[in-house]
Amino acid sequence: MSVVGIDLGTLNTVIAVARNRGVDVITNEVSNRATPSLVGFGPKSRYLGEPAKTQEISNLKNTVASLKRLAGRSSKDPDVQIEQDFVSAPLVDVGGQVGAKVTYLGKEEHFTATQLVAMFLSKVKVTASTELKLPVSDVVLSVPPWFTDAQRRSLMDAADIAGLKLLRLINDTTATALGYGITKLDLPGPDEKPRRVAFIDIGHSNYTCAIVQFKKGELSVLSTAYDRHFGGRNFDKALIDHFGKEFKEKYKVDIKTNPKALVRVATGVEKLKKVLSANASAPLNIESLVNDVDVHSFLKREELEELVQPLLDRATIPLEQALADAKLGVDDIDVIELVGGCTRVPSLKERIGQFFGKTLSFTLNQDEAVARGCAFACAILSPVFRVRDFTVHDIVSYPIEFTWEQSPDIPDEDTSLTVFNKGNTMPSTKILTFYRKQPFDLEAKYVKPDMLPGKTSPWIGRFSVKGVKADSKDDFMICKLKARLNLHGILNVEQGYIVEDVEVEEPIPDADGEKKDGDAMDTDQPNRSADKPKMRKVKKQVRKGELPIVSSTASLDQAAKDAYAEKENLMIMEDKLVADTENVKNELEEYVYSLRGKIDDVYSEFASEEEKDKLKVKLEDTEDWIYGDGEDASKAAYIAKADEIRFVAGPIIQRFLDKQEAERQAVQKAREEAEAARKAEQDAKKGNKDTPEYKDQEMTDADSVKPDSIEEPGNGA
Repeated sequence: MSVVGIDLGTLNTVIAVARNRGVDVITNEVSNRATPSLVGFGPKSRYLGEPAKTQEISNLKNTVASLKRLAGRSSKDPDVQIEQDFVSAPLVDVGGQVGAKVTYLGKEEHFTATQLVAMFLSKVKVTASTELKLPVSDVVLSVPPWFTDAQRRSLMDAADIAGLKLLRLINDTTATALGYGITKLDLPGPDEKPRRVAFIDIGHSNYTCAIVQFKKGELSVLSTAYDRHFGGRNFDKALIDHFGKEFKEKYKVDIKTNPKALVRVATGVEKLKKVLSANASAPLNIESLVNDVDVHSFLKREELEELVQPLLDRATIPLEQALADAKLGVDDIDVIELVGGCTRVPSLKERIGQFFGKTLSFTLNQDEAVARGCAFACAILSPVFRVRDFTVHDIVSYPIEFTWEQSPDIPDEDTSLTVFNKGNTMPSTKILTFYRKQPFDLEAKYVKPDMLPGKTSPWIGRFSVKGVKADSKDDFMICKLKARLNLHGILNVEQGYIVEDVEVEEPIPDADGEKKDGDAMDTDQPNRSADKPKMRKVKKQVRKGELPIVSSTASLDQAAKDAYAEKENLMIMEDKLVADTENVKNELEEYVYSLRGKIDDVYSEFASEEEKDKLKVKLEDTEDWIYGDGEDASKAAYIAKADEIRFVAGPIIQRFLDKQEAERQAVQKAREEAEAARKAEQDAKKGNKDTPEYKDQEMTDADSVKPDSIEEPGNGA
């Protein structure tokens, strides 16, 4: 069984596995350590990951990016409109949630964001299984800490559809902190001052700062702050806008009206930005951008910093917020650890360094730290691995309250309660008590909708408590409900039960609750043990029965998940059939070229002129068919064509193979004869060695070598 951590990024996804007493990042089918987070659709099959990136420019309207940021969102959400600037496929409403409109297998299809994420996770599953040569099941998936309940449920549903067992959804910065802390052997002990680390993660689309406190064997997240629209793609957009204006004036080319040109410029400026991270200036050259027009430009690092000045001005806001929430100052932070590709931007590093007034730390792999932390989290939760004990205390990002209808029998009853406050430890369980004579409903929602991303609905779920009725005395039932914010950051009312107040007797303790120091043991005073302790009657709540709970949340119901999973499996089979057909076609093409090269060379002496001509005609006809009517033929058709060629070429090839076999046998026979002769010669030499003449000679030799070893007569007298 494998243990896999997945950093599902907006731009790229990194996969890490726990093995060999550590964690490794695995490569995909083209040996890259990061896989593009893209899903594309074509006339025959889907393109997932690297293939989607390869055909992105030629298939823009059918390629979907920003998969993670679309999950669990409504099509009316303003954030979705922002994502449309970074997604080339049109985004549409699909049953109340955002999805993409694409052309697949020649038909228009609408896929929800959950389905799209599931498709990509299926690709991740195959990549990991291929590398590990094992089936992949247990995974831990990273999410931004600002993800809501609905977004988290969407990713969990996607994992289910992809056939993955999701052990935990873990916040990005928490995963980074786990990867940092679990390998440290010098963390302070329980009675020592804790080490406080600021983890700053600035990736392609998101900026997060978490203040984390470490002690030996545990970490506690003190605060998390973020900017949801600050990352590498925002720097790229500033550059695209700059060069878009320049090219329009200089070359009369408007990239805003040409999607393919826009993507090519985006690719160019991303490379330019990376070059400027290490150099003072860099060129931008794009050939045949539009209508065979080549464009050229040049940019200095100072010019880049001026273009992104509005972003740089926001760079310290998450840092200030994180410190304020943790109730700490800059001097209380021991280490500032940076991860994420965007933290390579010199001006950004400079702003962060100035804010803390300390040297920044880059001890973690900036691109792979989150995935490695996810793999460690998965290993901790999996029964397969033994991992050093390490406890993770995360926190609640948004306050959550329960509301309910007032009981007609309790006119002054409160109808709402904030159960989980921002900053509370997660996972966490709270027990809610209600006095009721009939079934009732609760609703969970976020207390402050303005804190949520975009215009996300604050509603989390509705929980209907069944089986409640008045007791035999027409009195209230005491109903206990267990509300839990679990490892994934998802809220559920997991259990409901009834309790009754029962009167029981218990001994009365001493006034101070303990035996006095001067008291003797019972064995010293036998009479005392015979005295009965004083008792008192107290009321205690005893559990008497279960209460069924019907939940309605943003999660897909089982029937919908099963339907999506079945559709996903059908698409996987279609993809596999297309891939197999392409392989068979390539094998047929290679077979044709191979025979054509050998018929007048290797096979020349084994075929008559008539057979050669017949085979050449067959090969030529097959090649014409491959590039003509057979361009989109079925797998069976390609196999049939290969069989037709074998029927003609078979006798020729067999003669060649027969001669090779005859030559092989002749060589083998010659080797055997030589071996037999050598063995006979050895036997002959061995026979000569056993003759008397040979023995006498041997003794004479011995005499000449060791004369003192032989005693002569008279020497002992």
